[in-house]
Amino acid sequence: MRNPIERSHPIEVLMAEDNDDDFVLTRICFSKVAPDIKLHRVENGVQCLAYLRRQAPYADARIPGLVLVDLNMPMMDGFAVLAAIVADEQLRDVPVVILSASGSEEDILFSYRNGARSYIVKPVDMEQFVKVIRALTDYWFAIVALPDGARGGK
Repeated sequence: MRNPIERSHPIEVLMAEDNDDDFVLTRICFSKVAPDIKLHRVENGVQCLAYLRRQAPYADARIPGLVLVDLNMPMMDGFAVLAAIVADEQLRDVPVVILSASGSEEDILFSYRNGARSYIVKPVDMEQFVKVIRALTDYWFAIVALPDGARGGK
């Protein structure tokens, strides 16, 4: 199997997800599909913004090439995180993909209207989840052209 991700430094992906099981499943899928990707996790929206802004305790964090955001998180939900990222001139170029259990038309429409680059409903089946993560990594890291700052890095 061809790995489309060949870079001089690992691609960083940040996942804002409060559910341990969902994170573990996502990490397993990434390890099967794109083991070179470094998947980082924060558990809520406040931590997500601190990570992206390199605030304590994330001062040494690399800017991710992609941010996966769950909608239902404590302290600050995914909608608020999306709005804050889009409003921040330093962060708005980082692609944000909503990865949520919600298939609500209202949630999908709101996300796109407020700056989400993609919206993915989390599959419940492991085989389907692997396919989704494969398509996600192929699309974002092998097909689309992104500005240098949005590829991830220092």
